[in-house]
Amino acid sequence: MIKKRIAAALSLVLALAINANVFAAGTASATKEPFIEGTAAITIDLQTNEIIYAKNADQRMYPASTTKLLTSLLLAESKKKTDLLTYTASAKSQPEYSLNTNLKPIAVGETMSAKDAMMGLMLYSANDVAYMIADNISGNSTAFMAKMNDRIASLNLKNTHFVTPNGLHDVNHFTTAYDLSVIGKTAFANEWVREAIGAKQATISTSGGAVMTVDNRNKLLGVDGCIGGKTGYTSDAGKCLVAVYERDGRKMLGVVLHSVYDAKDEAVFNDMKAIINYSYSLKKATLHAANTVIKTEKVSYKPLVFLGPVKTIDVPLTSRTDVTYYDNALNKSELKETYKLGSINLSTLTGSKSIAAMTVAVRDSAQSYELYSGLSLLDILMANVFLYAGLIAGLILLVVIIVLVIKNMRGRRRRGRTYYY
Repeated sequence: MIKKRIAAALSLVLALAINANVFAAGTASATKEPFIEGTAAITIDLQTNEIIYAKNADQRMYPASTTKLLTSLLLAESKKKTDLLTYTASAKSQPEYSLNTNLKPIAVGETMSAKDAMMGLMLYSANDVAYMIADNISGNSTAFMAKMNDRIASLNLKNTHFVTPNGLHDVNHFTTAYDLSVIGKTAFANEWVREAIGAKQATISTSGGAVMTVDNRNKLLGVDGCIGGKTGYTSDAGKCLVAVYERDGRKMLGVVLHSVYDAKDEAVFNDMKAIINYSYSLKKATLHAANTVIKTEKVSYKPLVFLGPVKTIDVPLTSRTDVTYYDNALNKSELKETYKLGSINLSTLTGSKSIAAMTVAVRDSAQSYELYSGLSLLDILMANVFLYAGLIAGLILLVVIIVLVIKNMRGRRRRGRTYYY
């Protein structure tokens, strides 16, 4: 009987251990950085601009047709949906994956609305439409190239230079995953572009009678929160993808560059799903735990508030909440902490009110935290024990003197009175 009980107990312990290991393994896999085929990638939180996941995010890469995000933005900033664009000779000369080459012939001089041009550009990724847009906005593709690079400069992007409006390969046409995320974020902020990249299908027409139905090439659109994106491919660039997601009110943008073109054309989409799922599940790492000393600051203050000497004291600064960040190599290398002291008085010195503000910043993101003094009222009293003791002694002496003076004055009044019987 005893042996059976021992065996049962051992079995229970073993089962618990196995379950614990399985749970631990599941927890680890949920936060384990994913493997992707893409050479470079990034995810950013669109509300806070925090970089959540990064792989070779600053490595120069070829963007292929994800370039058209910038072309679409310039179209939206330069034209109205009802404006008519003229089909040009340079548009006609573009290779396959063009409306003219792959769907319906379009004659030079025909027109289409800017709204239809946007749909042809962003859904079908039409190479000829990109040149038509460039010619109609700037007169020719060379002038449009200058406009593209001016817009890139306005976004303060240092590792991007565009040559063509459609992203066909040129050694001088490059970007990075990070830079492209900024372009994507800026394009997505435009209502017209956002509407276009979120459409699954559109019908477009020309003045010459051509009517074409185009489908969005982003296979992830409408799946698991994907609300928009732009695909791209050349043999030099590999498979590229920019995608925007929204889950539970939280928007996130992902970029994958130079993924593989597999038989089913799934690798780049699987890459995106992997980094997006990882980014949504990832918990922030703790940089400074709540109520621990972040740094010590030497401050000047008046122990007697409005008068008396000025003294200095070392103040330990703490946050009442955890200071957190996304733990990746890029954030680690660039994270900066800055501090700004507020008003210094007995209330802030004893932690009753915030004494400083702390900012944790990486590139475009900045998180602010209120910091409090780690000193207590007793610490302040002990630091000024002789001053306060002298003050108290002085006050006592003053009170004694006042009492004696009053008593003496009353005695004189009594002695000066005349009594009659």
